[in-house]
Amino acid sequence: MIIIVTLIAIFNIMTSLDTTTSPGKASPTPQPTDRRVSSQSLLGKEGRVIIEHDGHQYLLRQTHAGKLILTK
Repeated sequence: MIIIVTLIAIFNIMTSLDTTTSPGKASPTPQPTDRRVSSQSLLGKEGRVIIEHDGHQYLLRQTHAGKLILTK
């Protein structure tokens, strides 16, 4: 019983520290006004593109299963 209460307390503390949904930030769900780009036009026939952001380069690629993976 003590372990369960402790785990619940830890969970509550950790979720209160979650900053991924901060007020004033963009909603994680797509909005009608969001710009849309097809993955095919973004990735090209190579199936990969380098994205430069804040001085860093990221590789966005499509897997053989059709999933998208973004790596630094």
